[in-house]
Amino acid sequence: MILPAHNEAAVIGNLIESLQALDYPNELYDIYVIADNCTDNTAQISKDLGAIVYERFDEKKKTKGFAMQWFLNQKIKEDADYDAFCVFDADNVVDKNFLNAMNKKLCQGEQIVQGYRDIKNPSDSWISAGYALFYWMMNRFYHLARYNLGLSPLINGTGFMVDFNLIKPTGWDTITLTEDIEFSLKNIAQGRKLGWATDAIVYDEQPTEFKQSWSQRSRWTVGHIQCMKYYTKDLAEGVIEYRTLMNFDGFLYLMGIPLMIVTLLLLVLNTIIFIGGEMSVGMLIFNYAKYIVATLFAPVLAAVFTMIVDKRPIKPMLKGIFMYPVFMVTWLAINIKCLIKPNTKWEKIEHKRDVKINDVQ
Repeated sequence: MILPAHNEAAVIGNLIESLQALDYPNELYDIYVIADNCTDNTAQISKDLGAIVYERFDEKKKTKGFAMQWFLNQKIKEDADYDAFCVFDADNVVDKNFLNAMNKKLCQGEQIVQGYRDIKNPSDSWISAGYALFYWMMNRFYHLARYNLGLSPLINGTGFMVDFNLIKPTGWDTITLTEDIEFSLKNIAQGRKLGWATDAIVYDEQPTEFKQSWSQRSRWTVGHIQCMKYYTKDLAEGVIEYRTLMNFDGFLYLMGIPLMIVTLLLLVLNTIIFIGGEMSVGMLIFNYAKYIVATLFAPVLAAVFTMIVDKRPIKPMLKGIFMYPVFMVTWLAINIKCLIKPNTKWEKIEHKRDVKINDVQ
C-alpha cells in the first residue's frame, strides 16, 4: 500500500485505520506513507498508527508522480518481495473488501487494475456533488463499459493496483501533472489492456469550493495537454502495430480536446455563415441547441439514470443535479483557458473532512 501525502495530518489517520481493517491477512501487506515535503506532523501520525514512513524533501519535484518514482526506485533496488502495490490518496478511506477484490484480479493475470472510485462527501456542496455525478457516470459508462467490451479503462488517480514486476524495468516513469492518465496511456500504447474492479471500492474526498475545483481541474486539463504532446505519436503507432479497437479507443481518448476545438470552431463557422445571410436563424439555433443539449443536459439525464441504477438516494443530490450543467460549463471554460495559458505549477488541494470508513458505509 503506497500513500503519497503532503501535509495531510487531518485525514491520513482515517485512511491508515481503514487499511488496517481490511478483510485480508495483515501479515500479507505493508502500509507505506510517503511524507512528501511535509511541514506538519503527517509523518509522526502515520508512524504512531504503525505505517512505514519514508520522508522526502525535494523543492523542485513536488508532484505525486515524482514521489512515487522516488519511492518505487528504492523498492526496486532493494528487490522487495511484493507481488503488487496499491496506491491511495491520503484523503481516502477504503472498503474492507478492497484487497480481496484486487487479489482476485491479480490471480486472473490482470496487471493494472482500477478500483471503484466513490465519494465520501457527495452532498457537501454543488461542487462536490458535480464531482460525484461525474465519477459515478465514469465508473459505469466509461470504465465498466469499456472493460466489458474488451477495451481499456484508465487508472483514475487513486484506488488502483499494479503488478510490481511490471514496473521493475523502468520504475514509475511519469513526468506530467496527470501521472495516472500518463501511466494508463503508456501501457495502452504498448497493447496492454487495463483492468477494472467494481467491488474494490475507495472513497475519495472532493473539493467543496469553486476556487479549489478550478485549480484541480486545470491541473487535469494541463496534464491531458502534456500527454497529448508526449504520447500522441506512441498511441498512433500502437494503433498501427496492434490493430485493435482498444488501441484506437485509447488514441481517441487523447483526442478529446482537439475534438472540442473542432466543435467550437464549427459553431463559430455556423455563426459566420448566419451573419453572411446563408443560414436561417432557426437553423443556427438548432445547431447550437444540439451542442448545448449534448454537452450540458444529456449528462444530467445520464447522471440521474446512473443514480437510479446504482440505487443511490436522489434527494440529497438535487442541488448538484440542478447545477451540473454549470459544473460542465466551467470545465469547458477551464479547457479553453488552459489551451491559451497553461499553468504547469502543482498546487495542493486541501483535505480536511474527518470521515471514517464506517461513516460512508
